Amino acid sequence: MSGRSEVYESLDLALRVGELLLSSGAAATDVTATMLAVTSSCGVRHVTADVTFVDLTLRHQPSAEEPAALQIRRLSGAVVDYTAFTNTDRTVNDLVAGRITRSEASAQIAQIVAAEHPRRRWAVSIGWGVMGSGVALTLGGTLLMCLLAFLAAWAIYWTQRPMFRRHTPTFYVQLAGGFVATLVAVLAAAADTDLNPSRVVTAGIVMLLAGVGIMGATQDALTGSPVTASARLLVAVLDTTGIIAGVSAGLTAGRIFGVGLGTIKAGAAGNADLRTTLVGAAVAAAAFGYASYAPARSLLVIALVGALGQGVDFAVGSSTKVGQTWAAALAAVTIGAVCRTGARWFRVPPLVVVIPAVVPLLPGLAIYRGLALLAGGEDGVLQLASAFATALALAAGVILGQYVAHPSGWGPRRLEWRVLRWSGRFASTSGQGRRRQNTTQTPSGPDPTTRGVEHG
Repeated sequence: MSGRSEVYESLDLALRVGELLLSSGAAATDVTATMLAVTSSCGVRHVTADVTFVDLTLRHQPSAEEPAALQIRRLSGAVVDYTAFTNTDRTVNDLVAGRITRSEASAQIAQIVAAEHPRRRWAVSIGWGVMGSGVALTLGGTLLMCLLAFLAAWAIYWTQRPMFRRHTPTFYVQLAGGFVATLVAVLAAAADTDLNPSRVVTAGIVMLLAGVGIMGATQDALTGSPVTASARLLVAVLDTTGIIAGVSAGLTAGRIFGVGLGTIKAGAAGNADLRTTLVGAAVAAAAFGYASYAPARSLLVIALVGALGQGVDFAVGSSTKVGQTWAAALAAVTIGAVCRTGARWFRVPPLVVVIPAVVPLLPGLAIYRGLALLAGGEDGVLQLASAFATALALAAGVILGQYVAHPSGWGPRRLEWRVLRWSGRFASTSGQGRRRQNTTQTPSGPDPTTRGVEHG
């Protein structure tokens, strides 16, 4: 019974780690490999893992004569917290390396889960507002436009927050956010008829798109997790549809009251010059990281990588005829290729840098232009299709960039094998690492067939 109890404790630790990673947007294959690395480091072999978007399952059966141990954990709708994600990643690395025991790792994970967010709500709302201003700046917005974008993003945050706390379906939450962003623009246009606040709506759309898990869905689809990918993609499509519905409702309300928001004809990255575009992208990326509770030490690298990606998008889109979708894809490849190096320097997981750096490239402008055309009785389907293609190009480009930079770590099987082999080496060699691991190991024995699978 003592050995069985330790097995259950190890599985519970791995599931809590997997829950934190999956809620932060990590791919299913990465979550699977991490959970198996945790169980292997605790001395528990013959484990299989199953990740299906909202459920995490671990099974342990040391032999055919013994009953299987099964634990399931359901993912809760927690707020993305990159500080908790970073601390979890560090705890797992320490456990795999043998620097801490299972009991110490469990205590650290419990502290991470119980800890409050590192920033106050008012500071987070300001971070979202600054992100909106940065997006407006990349589009050539004036000081007034940036202030209105700040107000719109700030209002979206305080509108959505109570809805999330009441567990309102995200479709309606996104709809409310899109309507609030457009309503701010409508009111501004009504107060000043010479004002064209379309950039305000675009900044609001980018803020809402930043919470859509299109990147995680694409990565799951490319790395062999079709069930999780399908679920994430369906949720992303519904959330994006909610944004479109909210903005469309706001445009309709403006047309009813005789207020037109106009359209803008943007180049590769907007109407701004290159210097202004880079500054706006850096501000938007860093502000998104701040609002998502990224560690303060990572904000600088987030800003630099965000500006680099925007610069590539601007240069390719304005100097060649490859099109905006390919320009965004090349920018995403650049971000994916440099993010791991920058993340390692600042001691944060690559995901903490990748997601904020991609935010300034999200196709909020194309969505707005498509909706504006539809509201005016014209055909805007092409613009909306282009926006969807750009979103997929960004997700696929980031993954390709990581593969180009680190080809040896590509693929769920290779990644999983590499992590498990590394952890197994620490569990079997002599020295301090072995002495610490012996306090938590069970006599399961090594299993060369240990693997993570996803069942349909």
